[in-house]
Amino acid sequence: MTDFLKLRKSAPDGFFAAEAAGLRWLAEPGVVPVVDVIEHGADFLQLRRLDEVGPSAEAAAAFGRDLARLHDAGAPGFGWSPAPLSFFGPLDNPFEVPAESVGDFTDYWVEQRLRPLISTVAGDLTGEDRATVASAIDAIASGVFAGICGEDEEAPARVHGDLWAGNLMWTPDGVTLIDPAAHGGHRLEDLALLGLFGTAHLDEIYSGYEQIHRMPDGWRDDLPAHSFFALLAHIRLFGRGFLEQTVRAARSIIARAEQLHR
Repeated sequence: MTDFLKLRKSAPDGFFAAEAAGLRWLAEPGVVPVVDVIEHGADFLQLRRLDEVGPSAEAAAAFGRDLARLHDAGAPGFGWSPAPLSFFGPLDNPFEVPAESVGDFTDYWVEQRLRPLISTVAGDLTGEDRATVASAIDAIASGVFAGICGEDEEAPARVHGDLWAGNLMWTPDGVTLIDPAAHGGHRLEDLALLGLFGTAHLDEIYSGYEQIHRMPDGWRDDLPAHSFFALLAHIRLFGRGFLEQTVRAARSIIARAEQLHR
C-alpha cells in the first residue's frame, strides 16, 4: 500500500482540514521532511505511507538543523493558524484552541493557551496545586519568557506545535513530521515538547539545532514555560496522572522567572 488513512466519523468540523493545512504549511519552505497529504475530507485524512527505520544520531542532528530552518521560515503572528480552526490533542479526543494572530508572544501564550485551560482542569487541581499553577502563569504573564533567557522577544516561528517523540517518524529520508498542531509560535515550544516525554538522540537534535541557531547559556531552563500548555492539556485530556509533572514544571517556571527578573 502507498497510503495511510486516518479516519474518524465523529471528527470535529474542520479537524482534518486543519491537519492537512498544517502539514502543507510545514512542508512549504522545503527544509524538513513532512508526510505528504494526498486528500482529506470531513472525516478522513489520506497520507503518503512512510517507511520506518531505526533512530540514529546522524539523522537526529540533521533533523535539528532542519527544525531550526523551519522555525526561521516564520509565521504571520503568534497564534496564527494555516486553517480557520486549530486543534490540539489525539485523534479520538482533540479540542479546539484559538487561532487569533497577535504580535505579542506573552499575550498569545497566556490569554489564548494557558488561562483558558485553567477552568477545564480545575477539578483536578487542589487548592495548593491550583495556586502554584496560577502563580506559574502569572510568572509567564510578566513577559520574561518572550525571548530566550530574558533576551529580546522572539519573532513568530513556524512551529509544529505538538512535537513530542510520537509525532516524529524516523524514515530513510530523515526524521519526518506527522500529526502537527501547526501555528505561529515561539521556537522553544517545539524544543520543549521534544524533551517533555523523551525523544531518541535528543542531545544530538539540540546540537544540530544550535549549529544553525546558537543559543544563550542556560536556555534549557526556559523550557518548562514552553511545555506548560501541553502539560495542562494532558491533564484535560488524560486526567490527574500528569498532575505531579505539571506542578513540578510550575515550580520550575516560578523559580526561573525570579532568576531572570534579578
